[in-house]
Amino acid sequence: MPNPDVEIFSTCPQFGTDEAGLFLERVANVARWSEVCGCKGILVYSDNSQLDPWLVSQLIIANTKALCPLVAVQPAYMHPYSVAKMVSCFGMLYGRRVYLNMIAGGFKNDLSALNDATSHDKRYLRLSEYTTIIKQLLSTPEPVSFEGEFYRITRLKMIPTLPAFLLPGIFVSGSSEAGFAAARETGATAIEYPKPTAQYDTGPRREGIASGIRVGIIARQNGTEAWEVAYDRFPEDRKGSLIHDLALKTSDSVWHKTLASLGTESLKTSIYWLRPFETYKSFCPYLVGSYDQVAEELANYIGIGYKTFILDIPATKEELEHINMVFDRAC
Repeated sequence: MPNPDVEIFSTCPQFGTDEAGLFLERVANVARWSEVCGCKGILVYSDNSQLDPWLVSQLIIANTKALCPLVAVQPAYMHPYSVAKMVSCFGMLYGRRVYLNMIAGGFKNDLSALNDATSHDKRYLRLSEYTTIIKQLLSTPEPVSFEGEFYRITRLKMIPTLPAFLLPGIFVSGSSEAGFAAARETGATAIEYPKPTAQYDTGPRREGIASGIRVGIIARQNGTEAWEVAYDRFPEDRKGSLIHDLALKTSDSVWHKTLASLGTESLKTSIYWLRPFETYKSFCPYLVGSYDQVAEELANYIGIGYKTFILDIPATKEELEHINMVFDRAC
């Protein structure tokens, strides 16, 4: 890709009603497609309904040569030492760098089931402490002590040590002020769910913080063809819309409410499309159109300051090849 500052991540399939063998095959295929098409890494989801992201990441590593798992990490699931240990072991066993997608958790039902009543902003304060401990454990061979509001460790040492070139990249949702503050505090890349670029101010993004977005892309040589593919892949779905509305009511995530507030009626003639999000088929907006149309919008995002792009789950290898064409033009 012409611009070395731009990094692209795909997304691993979610676990649903698949038989184990079929799910394993889907994950391995998407991982191989992602690597062949030049993705830096691949996002692996984590919530109460998904398989353990670390086991899925091991499957990804076993089926690729250099693709980096971007593992979603939720503090309610495991101690920060356990996360650091997993990262160090992946480095030791496979020589593979891991990225961490630090999530505070936005679905109240998941958190309630875990007896976690921590408020939205407090969860990001906890996430900052959690991430700080992980970084300290992985960046020094010396014992680490830390005392905060949520965590305390005393002379805790990470074995095996992790070479500096394998230190994890760290992402944090930056859609809310609390999330952005956590990204600034930990030196993480702030990931957002973008608006159309026409709705941004012309000035630069928040200074001093690396920024990225989550976005799906469907592009073809001809815009009409792209929309035919989009409508076929994401038809109107009343049941999905009802599930989306219910999820919105049980979420306190700022990004979720911000996307929902945009609506699609005012965006019908735009390449920016929310039907996959509004029918609970995706957790991000889509860009749909010709190569040139989508490339222009991506170039605008890059100009605003977004350099990391996390794509939606690719439907096929060919879809990633179409996306490559768009990024080649945008960069």
